[in-house]
Amino acid sequence: MLEDVTETPDPAAATPARRPEPTIPKSAPPTGDAPAVASPWLPRLLAVGLVLAALNLRPAITSLGSLLEEVRDGLHMSGGVAGALTSVPQLCFAVFGITAPRLARRFGPAAVVLAGMVAITAGLLIRPFTGSTVGFLLASTLALMGIAVGNVLMPVIVKRWFPDRVGSMTGLYSMALAFGTSLAAAATVPVTDALGGNWRTGLAVWASLGVLAVLVWIPLVVRSRAGTPGEAAAAVPQQAAVDFRITRIPTAWALACYFGLQSTAAYITMGWMPQIFRDAGISASTAGVLLAITMVMGVPLAFVIPRVAAGMRTQGPIVLVLGICGLAGYAGLYLAPAGGAWFWAVLLGISNCSFPLALTMIGMRTRTGAGVARLSVFAQSTGYLISIPGPLLVGVLNEHSGGWGLPIAFMAALMVPQIVVGVFAGRDRTIDGHG
Repeated sequence: MLEDVTETPDPAAATPARRPEPTIPKSAPPTGDAPAVASPWLPRLLAVGLVLAALNLRPAITSLGSLLEEVRDGLHMSGGVAGALTSVPQLCFAVFGITAPRLARRFGPAAVVLAGMVAITAGLLIRPFTGSTVGFLLASTLALMGIAVGNVLMPVIVKRWFPDRVGSMTGLYSMALAFGTSLAAAATVPVTDALGGNWRTGLAVWASLGVLAVLVWIPLVVRSRAGTPGEAAAAVPQQAAVDFRITRIPTAWALACYFGLQSTAAYITMGWMPQIFRDAGISASTAGVLLAITMVMGVPLAFVIPRVAAGMRTQGPIVLVLGICGLAGYAGLYLAPAGGAWFWAVLLGISNCSFPLALTMIGMRTRTGAGVARLSVFAQSTGYLISIPGPLLVGVLNEHSGGWGLPIAFMAALMVPQIVVGVFAGRDRTIDGHG
């Protein structure tokens, strides 16, 4: 968020010591996908485009969570199908995110981001009006394909176009991503009510953010100078060879499992938490606000946790604290979902900050840039695949048990192995030493 979410700065940025990135002199001719910054308005337009792109990377997921009951009733979905729908984001991120670097080398990052914004806009606009579950799933997949490539290429865009302001621009788009996640969660139900109460209109309205992003990215692509595949390749660094097989390294698997289990918790939260609160007697609009609170907790903590973790030899204590918050939140949902709803939302929001911690540990578990790249691809792609069954099983358990007691117990049970593998992944060793 944000599962989706977040996703995110390069894990290498979390390492305690790294070589400073060189800046590009203003007089240097542009290469690859870098635009010729000849007009004073262009840097500002780039910043606006970056923010608008980030705003579009999560509303497709969190807006659906707020109206999942209406969508299920309107399309006559079973609980299992609805659970499958909440698992689609992870599958798309795992499958389509891998293709983003290759597409960027071929067409240039700006053109691929623009295509991603078009896909998001089209998917959000089409899916409420397909009239069938299959059509809804296919249109959702189209939007999620666009999100997947955006997740991967946002850091590339920042490093390419703002080489001397990587930190500030990364923070800008990270905050925009978190804000978009929370905004869609909190505002979808009120906006739906204001537009006549039709859930189809309430979901489709988020396509307007995509339209704005497309309008800004079109001139950016026109101004970019990715004239040939060879030039575009300069915008995306090639991955250097690494002389070990990562699938044989226990720490790599621990990181992949930790990433997968925390993603499972995050997407269960985004997909099902509003419905849990609604079934406990909380209004739909309040349930959306509760999800927004959970998501917005990641804004300040995403800045704090990586810095604290990078200064520690082992990250096990942070893993344990986040896990305990998650267990406490699930216990509250089980015992008194309505009575302490606001507190449970905060606790689960803290627990979901396992995502920036996972990225930080990826950066700390290797000494080289090539190692970070390879570990990141392995941990994230494997992790997203691991996370796919979780939301689906929650839907099936809810349908067959007729309540939320069993699904919540399942969520809490998953937190135990998450803590165990997280402590293992947080040990002071690197994959370069095959640890």
